[in-house]
Amino acid sequence: MHRHPARRALTGCAMAAVAALVLTACASRGTTAGSAATAAPPATTTPAATATTTSGHAAHGATTTKPVAPLRTGERFVTLRMPAAYTPKAPAAPGTDDYRCFLLDPHLTAKSVVTGINVLPGNPDVVHHVILFRIPPDKVAVAQAKDAAEPGQGWTCFGGTGVESQGSTLDDAPWLGAWAPGGGESLLAKDLGMPLAPGTRIVMQVHYNLLAGDSPDTSAARLRVAADDGTRKTLETVLLPGPVELPCRPGHTGPLCARQAAVADVQQRFGAAAGSTANLLHLLCGPIKATPTQSCTRPVTQPGTIRAVAGHMHLLGRSISVVVNQGKKGERTILDLPIWDFDNQGSKPVTPAVRVKPGDTLTVTCRHDQGLRDQLPALAGVPERYVVWGEGTTDEMCLGIVLLTRP
Repeated sequence: MHRHPARRALTGCAMAAVAALVLTACASRGTTAGSAATAAPPATTTPAATATTTSGHAAHGATTTKPVAPLRTGERFVTLRMPAAYTPKAPAAPGTDDYRCFLLDPHLTAKSVVTGINVLPGNPDVVHHVILFRIPPDKVAVAQAKDAAEPGQGWTCFGGTGVESQGSTLDDAPWLGAWAPGGGESLLAKDLGMPLAPGTRIVMQVHYNLLAGDSPDTSAARLRVAADDGTRKTLETVLLPGPVELPCRPGHTGPLCARQAAVADVQQRFGAAAGSTANLLHLLCGPIKATPTQSCTRPVTQPGTIRAVAGHMHLLGRSISVVVNQGKKGERTILDLPIWDFDNQGSKPVTPAVRVKPGDTLTVTCRHDQGLRDQLPALAGVPERYVVWGEGTTDEMCLGIVLLTRP
């Protein structure tokens, strides 16, 4: 029997978006393992403290106090906060989601590395993911222009910041870290770091689920920062998206049970770029096949050592796996979640670490189930539809997240 005890308890709670699970690298939940920009307040440096974090969406915003691990030698805390409370709203009808990007300044004057992150969602009832993006100095002006182009603080940013897309690829996602349901402080292993050049800015992308309300939010992130002495390996993020093509069940009909109408609806809610992902994925993964199970195989283009892996789906997810060299000699499954748990999205250490090289492959496979609509309070009253890749609470994703170091 497929059980989702925490997920069945959700009321108006939904998915954490594309990768709200990346930071944990080789750790999760506090353990260690293998609006112009000028309006933002200064980052603050603080001593070791106690952080209040959510205990997962099943708790409906209840908080627990999780001790923050002591600072390690050479580390200091830098806290980044939204400049003021933000009241979320859907940019387009009939949307029930808001993705907002806030440009924050860590005030770095020397080469540094981030060695840990604790994302602090201000209003966990409505915050359903927080992703931190690195904005290198040569892209800061672009980010400032986007910030200034919209009223109030921040800007709408479905699918990404709109800054990192200039030159970034699936093999080099410029993520610094993230928060997802069940998350707490995460530390990188002592030999790892996320480099930040002097003058780097941080974009904090927050996904608000308006099905759970539209109360104001002031979220923050506490970074562990140390001097970059050149001894740490850089942890990189590789994204493995797969298509979602989940048709309506037999006997269930509606205006959005046709794929073309469903894709048009996603594009209306999230814009042409983010809304086109469902179609673009088939250029990457192969022809459209309307089935509950979808897969995508991508070639490895650069050598690396896989240190950790994570999966991400939304509420209709059943299972997800990531396999190295599937169907080939040396096949190894590095992620196997036969029961997808929305409230436990931390990454898993890959032990021993797996080395990959050009010629190898990475395959992500996801299974979704429309039948879960009948069990989930979060989807009560939401008409059945043909489900494709989408950014929102009631849409779906299929995403493998591989964390690795390069030679």
